[in-house]
Amino acid sequence: MKLAHFLSAFARATPDREAVRCEGRSLSFGELDRQSTQLAGMLRRLGVATGDRVVIFLHNRVDFPVAFMAAVKAGAIAVTPNPKLSPNEVSYVFSDAEPKVVIFENETRPTLEKADLGGAVRICVDGAQDAQEHAYDECRSEDAATLPEIPVDFDDCMISYTSGTTGKPKGAIITQSNFIVANGFLNAQQWGLTTEDRVLTTTPLAHRSAFSRLMNVICLGVSIVFVRHFEPEETVRLIEDEGITLLNMVPTVGRMLLPLIESQPERFASLRIAAVTGETFPVELKQRLRKSLPQLQLYSFFAMTELGPITSLGPRDQFEKPASVGRINPGIEVKLVDDQGHPVVTGESGEILVRTGPPGRYITMRAYFNNSQATADALQDGWLRTGDMGRFDEDGYLYIVDRKKDMVLSGAYNIYSKEVEATIRELPAVHDVAVVGVPDPMFGEAVAAFIELMPGATLTAEQIVAHCKERIASYKKPKHVRFLPSLPRNSSGKVLKYALRESFHTVPEE
Repeated sequence: MKLAHFLSAFARATPDREAVRCEGRSLSFGELDRQSTQLAGMLRRLGVATGDRVVIFLHNRVDFPVAFMAAVKAGAIAVTPNPKLSPNEVSYVFSDAEPKVVIFENETRPTLEKADLGGAVRICVDGAQDAQEHAYDECRSEDAATLPEIPVDFDDCMISYTSGTTGKPKGAIITQSNFIVANGFLNAQQWGLTTEDRVLTTTPLAHRSAFSRLMNVICLGVSIVFVRHFEPEETVRLIEDEGITLLNMVPTVGRMLLPLIESQPERFASLRIAAVTGETFPVELKQRLRKSLPQLQLYSFFAMTELGPITSLGPRDQFEKPASVGRINPGIEVKLVDDQGHPVVTGESGEILVRTGPPGRYITMRAYFNNSQATADALQDGWLRTGDMGRFDEDGYLYIVDRKKDMVLSGAYNIYSKEVEATIRELPAVHDVAVVGVPDPMFGEAVAAFIELMPGATLTAEQIVAHCKERIASYKKPKHVRFLPSLPRNSSGKVLKYALRESFHTVPEE
């Protein structure tokens, strides 16, 4: 089963039905199928062969799904870096993936002009500016019948780079089977999606969460609307005018929409599902959403770049098990192990290992691109080592305790940074916080808290420590408190904890 065959089936059955819409532009299923075939022909003419990489360096726009499906039809592997990456980060992706072609737009052109593209052929969807570029419109006359048949055993379709919070990003190879199982089977089973549904995603298609909603379009025939740049009022207008039934978001977007949801709930009448992923889904936010929109079914899930949705927390469990990430999805194996690889008992914390059959077949990535050592370290007997620490309760609900590498071992005590961070975030003056372990001559490691305050707010290290002593065991309180104007983040907004560890001795103690 291949993605192109799903799309062509919907294109034949309902060629005029809208598939994708963004900023006033839309494509029907027939147009998406035809245009992606034409662009695939152009890619082949430019020398793209089976297994070659094609970088899609675009913000949200209708050309994105065309470019992705064109790469798939040409037998290439799409690489979708975040368009907010710096030139240095883009250069790294190009040096690692060694793409044959890059498809970009005028908005991302300045970044590419400062990056090392390694000789990749350039296609601009907004028109060529010089003889070294190709215009997207050149593909319009390509003959669909010229596309070669792709070998049935070739299934790779995307290289998705990890966030790089611990160093250089790794490229996870995602297969067509991965998307079909996760977004064609699991999402349909859990959410009841049909061709009548209209999805709105507020995050970049370069992120796997939003891209998964695009795969709902290809595999299930739903329609999708995506915003190019998130703005609360415009997003609400789209929900109302487009009859959106499923909203894909991260909790931060929920917080930003909440004033409009609470003041104008009638504008959200068409919504029946909100799919939430990313950071922890705060209980207070869930409660306020339910109060204003009682018809809204909240689904959150635990997933990662290398895997599809591992767990799911449904509408009822959001409030009965609010701190959990849910139960394990059907067909997925999960075990928690200690440092020696032995399973831990219920209630105890261990590293989360996930297996879904042969890598690349179901929802587990096939491998890390061009990195056999990282693949061997992560995939062992089919089990993917997630690097996350978790525990199960007696009812089979999974709780994420911490990233294993972010666990602080101090005086033989395991201190989980997420617990300390959550405690410090209770203070109204705190905008964000990151907790890491730093060397300590007595206890091996000590807790260090790096804090970003709200604008105009003041807080002392003593107040932070006193608050923690009141809320958690004394040994968990920070020994070091550092205030920063802003926490270092990557292009996806994730805090770079390795950078905090490296800067520990250069940031003054409070």
